Amino acid sequence: MDNFPEEWLQQSKNKLERHGFRVFIADHTMEARQILERLVTEFAPTSASYGDSMTLRNTDILEYLAQQSSIRFYDGFQPDMPREQRWEIRRQGMTADLFLTGINAVCADGSLYWVDMVGNRIAPIAFGPRHVILVAGINKITPTPEEARKRLQQIAPLNAKRHPGFKTPCMVTGTCHDCNSPDRLCNAYLTMARSYPKHRISVILIREEAGL
Repeated sequence: MDNFPEEWLQQSKNKLERHGFRVFIADHTMEARQILERLVTEFAPTSASYGDSMTLRNTDILEYLAQQSSIRFYDGFQPDMPREQRWEIRRQGMTADLFLTGINAVCADGSLYWVDMVGNRIAPIAFGPRHVILVAGINKITPTPEEARKRLQQIAPLNAKRHPGFKTPCMVTGTCHDCNSPDRLCNAYLTMARSYPKHRISVILIREEAGL
């Protein structure tokens, strides 16, 4: 990401830490993977789950978790499974020891933002798992809360296009219409201002663009 203000990255880290988050900065995706492995080893979870995230998938940490015999891995995103079965696995994963996912927007004031279709990402972030690990590229960092909320609207059309068969106005126009489509992805929102308890949530900021 050309001309990205380094001060936004450092300010985000400092403010997030002041707000109780545990924060790491990785220079690239592979370094983020190394940090993820270290945290998994430190937390020693007996079960783990995740919310779908392009950034998270690119680290290959999901394959690593699936290979750990000591961890029950809830994967509710297998495309060959019926939809209701996938949702049931996601429900079970909401009380796993460890939950991993991405972030839609990181504000330099130390707050985090998400938009979700069914809430399977934002619910376990807010409560449930003992440990939560979040990953985000520098393209997710915004200078103000207003810009963070604006970003949520801007990524909705892009996320809709990732789902073949979905039909929403934003897929055609590239602009959020606050629609009533049955396939609407923007049904639930979460703003995280603090990590409680302190350090329950770990954030890995990657010094490169990652995900939408």
